[in-house]
Order: sequence, then C-alpha cells, then structure tokens
Amino acid sequence: MDLYYTSTRDRREHVTASAAILQGLSKDGGLFVPESIPRLTLPIEAWTKLSYQELSYEVMKLFLTDFTEDELKTCIARAYDDKFDTAEIAPLKKAGGVSYLELFHGATIAFKDMALSILPHLMICAAKKNRVEREIVILTATSGDTGKAALAGFADVTGTRIIVFYPKDGVSPIQKQQMVTQRGANTLVVGIEGNFDQAQTGVKQMFADNSLAEAMAANGFQFSSANSINIGRLVPQVVYYVYAYAGMVKANEIKAGEPLHVVVPTGNFGNILAASYAKQMGVPIGKLICASNENKVLFDFFRTGTYDRNRAFILTSSPSMDILISSNLERLIYQLAGQDAAANRRLMEELNACGSYQISDAMREGLRDFYGNYASEAETAATIRRVYEMDGYVIDPHTAVAACVYEKYKKESRDDTKTVIASTASPYKFTRSVMTAIDGHSDVMSDFALVDELAKRSQTNVPKAIEEIREAEVLHHQVCAASDMKKTVEAFLGIA
Repeated sequence: MDLYYTSTRDRREHVTASAAILQGLSKDGGLFVPESIPRLTLPIEAWTKLSYQELSYEVMKLFLTDFTEDELKTCIARAYDDKFDTAEIAPLKKAGGVSYLELFHGATIAFKDMALSILPHLMICAAKKNRVEREIVILTATSGDTGKAALAGFADVTGTRIIVFYPKDGVSPIQKQQMVTQRGANTLVVGIEGNFDQAQTGVKQMFADNSLAEAMAANGFQFSSANSINIGRLVPQVVYYVYAYAGMVKANEIKAGEPLHVVVPTGNFGNILAASYAKQMGVPIGKLICASNENKVLFDFFRTGTYDRNRAFILTSSPSMDILISSNLERLIYQLAGQDAAANRRLMEELNACGSYQISDAMREGLRDFYGNYASEAETAATIRRVYEMDGYVIDPHTAVAACVYEKYKKESRDDTKTVIASTASPYKFTRSVMTAIDGHSDVMSDFALVDELAKRSQTNVPKAIEEIREAEVLHHQVCAASDMKKTVEAFLGIA
C-alpha cells in the first residue's frame, strides 16, 4: 500500500516519498509528514536475527513506498558499509547500569552520519524517479554536526552542490576544522556572524523566497535540504531505535514486549521524534525522555505547554543543542492538533510573529509519553567525570546531558525500567570540554594534544575522522553576516 506525504500546514499537499525528499520543505513553509505512521510487519523476535542493513530495509520500505526493493536496498548497502568502523553500525555499550546506543561510528563520528550516509543516495535516486534535470543545491544550516556529515555525503556527487552555513563562534574547534577542511568542487562552507537559529532562519527564508526559486530555475538549479526538516533524514533515524530494542532483547537485557525507555539529547527535536515514530510503529518504547542543555526551551515547553524562544541564547559545551527554534517539534504539534494543518499553521505564525505559542490542554494530554528536563553546564561536566570515574567510559557533552537528565528522571519517578541513552557524538569531537571535565587541566594543551590525551585516558583509538584533519589544509575561509546569506548563495551559484 502506497504511503503519501502531506504538509504540516496544508493537508491538500499529497506527494510521494521521493518528491518529499527532493523538495525538502513544503512550498507553504510546512514540513512533510506521512499521512499515517505505518506499523512494523515483522515480530520482535525476527528483528533480533537481522543485520542493521536488513532491518533498515524492513523499516524504510514502509515509509518510502515509491522506491523499489532494488533501489532501496542499493541505497542502504552504499550507506552502511565500511564508512562505519564497526559492523554493528550502532552498537550498545553498558556503563553505570544503563545502555548507551553509540551512534557515532560513521565517517564524521556523530549521529548525523546515521541518516546523512543514506540521504545522498535516496536523493539521487529520487531525482531520477521524478525526472529532475536541474542541479540540486543542498542548502543547510548546522549547529555543528549536520554540516560535516552532509558535506561528506554530498561532496563531488554529480548533479549536486552543497552550501553549509554555521555559527562561526558556536561550534567546537574540532567541528569547525572538520567543515572548513572539506574537499569537493561542489562544496561551500560559510561561517555566519550570529547563532544557529539565525542561520536556520536564513535558510528557511531562502526556501520560501519565490523570486530566488525562479532565478535558480532559470539557471538550472533547485533547492533541497539535508537538515532534519527533510523527511529523508528522519526516516533512517527511526531504524536505530528498532535496532536498539532488538539489541536489548538479544543481549537478554529485556524480554520481547517489555517496555524500554529512551533518553535523547536534542535541540531540533528530530532525533527524539524518530524515537516517537518508532514507538508508533509498534516498538515497545515506554518513556521518551527529552534532554536539554541550558537552552532549555523544550524543557519549559513540556513543563508548561508554552513554547517560548524569547530568551537569551546560551553557548554551551554541547553546541549541537544550542537551539531555541526546534524545527521538528512542528511535526509533533501537527500530530497533537489531530493533524489539523490550519491549527498548526496558526501556532507557527504566532511563533514567527511573537516568538511563542501556547498549546491547548487537550494537546498537552498527548505529551504523556514524554518527560523533559535539562542539565546545567556544571551538571554536564560532573556527569562526564562521574561516568568516567565509575566505569572508565568517556562520553561527550551531549550524551552527558542525556545521562544527567536520566538520573533526574530516576530520582523523581523511582522508575527502574530498562533504559537506552542515545549517545550522539564521539567524545573526540569535544576533547577540550571532555578533558576539562575529567581532570580540569586542559587549558594549557592544544586541541590535538588533548585528542592524544583522551586516547590514552580512555584506552581507545583516535578515530580516522580526527586523524584526517590534524594537518588538513583549510579550504573554506568565508564569513558573512546573517543578513547576507542570500547574497552568498547567489554568488556561489553565479546568479547574482
């Protein structure tokens, strides 16, 4: 049975999965969502016998129904190969009585690889299916990890160009070095004088700019997105929550059908939304525990029902979560509103005009599966140190935010249900923050000296992604004001 996609702001939109992936964002500014969430067809016991690639097919075929079996299996095989440093792709590691789902074994050592390894293949396949002749321009804003993962996926891919904007003072030194050393004749990386929300807003404005779209079309270009607003990013993320449940059953941590809580550190809400989709598909997930850093806009939303971005923007040690506009939350709001696109659109218009909106009591009832809390910078550092001292296991600041919030949840609820924490980045991407938390003496060492010290302390190998950038030449030097993002894109494409 074919599954179609509609816009969170206009139910009249009715497009195939491949068209939604190509378009990225609906023309009305809404996000594409499946008209219904499909149910998994295989029993839990069968999941445990499948490889990551095989399970990916069983999940994704239910969402991407206009892709043939051969097309989808080819995309999966090309994505989840030896770019990952473990055959498991997303292994589970137990430490301190909880299981960590390690999502950082891909080419850029962050969870974004889990989806961005396959998105270029899905997009090129979708372009052929839809007889697209224009060059696809991937336009993306990043808070640190999406940028490099998207660049790695699309670099030198025929028929595409990729432009990444990042907050020049809002990413870690390693994250920045990964992006600005990116090779590829079709790539452009630009730091903006502003924060991630400003970069994301600038990208959304360009997607909604009809005059820009016309100028691009006249010159043989069309936009698409590699951000998590693209449904082609969200669907592959659902897979690893099914895989995590299967892994817990296989390891005899839980019995088939037993509930499993999931803790996700999130800023843009895409990663935890994927867990919610997995639950709706039939994975026995209990609580969806949403972990925020000091930019705790999501914590406040879960506590009050009011989403309010009118607050100071805080730069933290977990920069991928330094976000005040959680774009993917719109998909949940649309669902809570009973798939009422007009009601959702009014709330998003309030957010745009006033910076806040309030959901109804009836909509808040739909949040019962979620628990939200946050970790301060001091709590994040203390959690990194505690986990290291207890188990010799080193986690990055984003994962530490999740581990801290999980401890708060346990203390409040006295709930001992088995739990998986999504570990979203390698500690090697945030060596200064990690080593400062562990021993407090990192200020006198260079970033790469800290890499070697972390390897010694954790008794792990330095990832290939880090070794590659030690001496790599900086190729992208451009910086612009947030207000000049459109001009920068036009210049790169030669349509100014």
